[in-house]
Parts: sequence; structure tokens; C-alpha cells
Amino acid sequence: MEYILLILLFVSIELLYFKIAEACHIIDKPNTRSSHTAVTLRGGGIIFPIATFIAFFMGYVSWPLTAAVVLVGLVSFIDDMIPLPQLPRFLAHLIAVGLVFFELNLFYQPLWILPILLVLMIGWVNAFNFMDGINGITVLYAMAALLSFSFLPIHSAHLPLLLTMGLACIAFGIFNVRNKAKTFAGDVGSISMALFLGYFMIKTIFVTGQVGYILFFSVYGIDAVVTIVSRLMKKENIFQPHRSHLYQYLANEMGHYQIVVAFIYAVLQLIINGLVVYMDARGELSLSFVLMILVVLTLLYILIRSFVHRKMILRKS
Repeated sequence: MEYILLILLFVSIELLYFKIAEACHIIDKPNTRSSHTAVTLRGGGIIFPIATFIAFFMGYVSWPLTAAVVLVGLVSFIDDMIPLPQLPRFLAHLIAVGLVFFELNLFYQPLWILPILLVLMIGWVNAFNFMDGINGITVLYAMAALLSFSFLPIHSAHLPLLLTMGLACIAFGIFNVRNKAKTFAGDVGSISMALFLGYFMIKTIFVTGQVGYILFFSVYGIDAVVTIVSRLMKKENIFQPHRSHLYQYLANEMGHYQIVVAFIYAVLQLIINGLVVYMDARGELSLSFVLMILVVLTLLYILIRSFVHRKMILRKS
């Protein structure tokens, strides 16, 4: 009954937000780099930091993680309405990651670990945000991650929190997982969700002692990294909007349904996550296995990307 009330509450909050967004003109107008063709409400992902805040009052989540998610959500929401300079956004991310480290007691780890984790967390948050480019991809991928973390016994105490965030994803997905979305997540949604998932990734690795769980983010990670490298080789500004990710090629240039592409990304990640859990249960999640999977996935990604790119060229010629 509690979770039924929560999903009803989250849907109601989304509907209320739509009224506010329409009144305040918080919208995404399509341009040459957009994957949508109609004016769409932006910021529906505000439900994610709100859900975290509600979970805090229900006793499901600590204050440092709540403060971290709400902080990046608030700054990102302001940025969605009035573009902010990079400095306040970076400072918000830095403080939020610091709160995550505090919650996980990482300041007691060897000092050399912290800069590495900081770079990885900031990189992950931005990569997750960059990947938010077509209907459904952010929420479906997030649900795949939440489901995977929920399956691990080490997170049994966090199940109410993970379920609460999953319900927030369902509420948002009702309006986003469509061929013509009612709303987009906006930076407020993608960045707050990225930080939330990043917390569980770091916790999983440190509690299990298995770095192999980094594969839980491998689909997004490979697409983001290879695309960034490709753009750098072309001497493009990687901070400018673009349509160079494989999922964008598939949905925009090749004409595949956005929801189908989003489901493929989420299901592929779920399959990989299942393999990781299985190998860990067998005691075979070794570093060499993890590296082999990353190399194989990266090579497959590059081959598919090259094939799709050639087809795009042929279509234009």
C-alpha cells in the first residue's frame, strides 16, 4: 500500500510540475542538433531529487546522500531555466561528490584514491548527462541499474530507497517513454540520477572488493568515451551539443524508433549485469575477465558504429 501511494504521489507531482513548467515556459525547442521535432516540457526529471527528499523523511536514505542529490538537482534545475557558467555547476558537483565520499567514509582511504574517484564520479555524471538524448534512454537505463543494484544482497537494507527511486522512474517514464514525449528529464533529472547511481556503484565496489561491478555502467561508458575520443580526433568542442553517439545515429539518421533504441541499450546492460553477478557468484569475476569484457564490448561497439556510419554516408550520397 505504501508503494502504491508513492507512485500516485509521484505521478501527481509530475502533473503539477507540468502546469508550472507550462506557465514558466520551461521548454525544449527543437534545433538542428535535437532528436525531437516538437516543443517539449523540460525538467520532468525533477521527480528524482524530490523522490530522494521524500525518501529521507521516510527514513530510507541518509542526509549526506540526500543533500548531494538535492544540491546537484537544484543547481541543474536553475541551469535548465537560466544557463549557468561552468564554475557554479562544477562547484555543486564537487561538493556533492564530497558528500558522497563522506557518506561512504572514503576520507579514511589512502589519499591517492580520492582524486581518482573524484575524476571518475565527475566523468560519470557528465557522461550520463551527455547520453540523455532520446526518449526513454535515461529512465530505462536508470531502471536497469536500479534493478541490478537491488538484486545484490549487500544492498538489502537499501531496498526501500531503490524501490522508491524505481517508482519515481516509473512515474517519469509514463510521460517520457513515448514516441512523442510529454517531458524530458533535463539536467535536473539526468545529473541527479547519475550521482545517485554513482553512489551505489562506489559502495558496491568497496563493499564487495570487486572492481568488476564497474561493468554495470559499461554500455553508457563505452558509448560516451568512444564518442568523446572520436570528437576530439575531429577537433570538435566536446562540450557543445551534438548528435554523434551511436544511439543518436540509430534513432536520428537511421530512423529507428527512439524507444526501441533506448530499450536495446537498457536490455543489453541488464544482460551484462546478469553476467557480472553470475561470474562473481562463481568467484570468477577476475580483473582479466573484466578487461576482456571491456575490450570485446568496445571492439563490438566500434564495429557497429563504423557499420552504421558507413550506411549513413551511403544514404546521403
